[in-house]
Amino acid sequence: MSYVGPDFDPPQPRRSPLRRPLVVAVAALVPGALAGWLLWQATGSSGDGGGSGSTAAAASSSSAGAPGTSNSAKTSAPSNRTASTGPGDDDKVPSPSASRSESRSSSDPAPSGPLKGKVVVLDPGHNPGNFRHTTEINRKVDIGTNWKECDTTGTSTNSGYTEADFTLDVARRARKILEEQGATVKLTQDGNRAWGPCIDERARIGNEAKADAVVSIHADGSGAGNRGFHVILPGAVHSGGADTRPIVAPSRDLGERVAGRFVRNTGSAPSNYVGGGTGLVTRQDLGGLNLSTVPKVFIECGNMRDSKDAALLTSGAWRQKAAQGISEGISSFLSK
Repeated sequence: MSYVGPDFDPPQPRRSPLRRPLVVAVAALVPGALAGWLLWQATGSSGDGGGSGSTAAAASSSSAGAPGTSNSAKTSAPSNRTASTGPGDDDKVPSPSASRSESRSSSDPAPSGPLKGKVVVLDPGHNPGNFRHTTEINRKVDIGTNWKECDTTGTSTNSGYTEADFTLDVARRARKILEEQGATVKLTQDGNRAWGPCIDERARIGNEAKADAVVSIHADGSGAGNRGFHVILPGAVHSGGADTRPIVAPSRDLGERVAGRFVRNTGSAPSNYVGGGTGLVTRQDLGGLNLSTVPKVFIECGNMRDSKDAALLTSGAWRQKAAQGISEGISSFLSK
């Protein structure tokens, strides 16, 4: 291994005695050749397919595909606040613009892998911008059994790391894992909207996608000392526009598999404050579940208000494990 720095100059190769005259001759030819090329560009035929129109198109295509151009800037601009993924994190998931540029376009070959043909919707709870739009998120929406607020701001750690930032980061990590297995993955929001969506729209996104599985990702805001994760399953609801009866059984299967893989990958224990140590809780008051017509569960990955859980939730390495656990649970459910 060699090092070329200010105190070391590598030996220079010996120059051929013919090199200097040759360089001078070439240098003399370049201006003339350049002038001729410019003249040809100015007067060339427009009907041969090689004129300035095709040159401009090629330049435009090159510019559009280059990183950091206006196209990617438009995509990433709304996500400035979500770029932070926690204190001391050296394992950040790509920004929305980066991750979308890596995603399959319509011209790419069909995905292959064990989950080819499967559709997964990941629902990152809340939105980092919700706190700026209290009027919008406080309006009531129909969840079948009653009316509830469109959304909330979510919770945060005592140091200020928000649930909305956490859920979006984990969802992006899980998306990457699932797409690598051939799944088509849709996020209900990807840092690309100012607030929301509302809980009824979140359910509708999964329904309209005809998703094979939907997981809503959250973190809890319980009291200090309450630790661990839990998976929320839909209870049987048949009221108004809500009818969860067809999805209760498959959602339980999905939830049990997600819980099992989450334990295996993160080492976290099931909640010590809800679920009786099973890590599973059934609820009938969540619009995101009540209005779903496809298998869906929520996961509360930990308690942001407990210092020990917060230390995990703010770790990029741990969030990767969480994403892996959630993804493996979904894969297990879809591969049965």
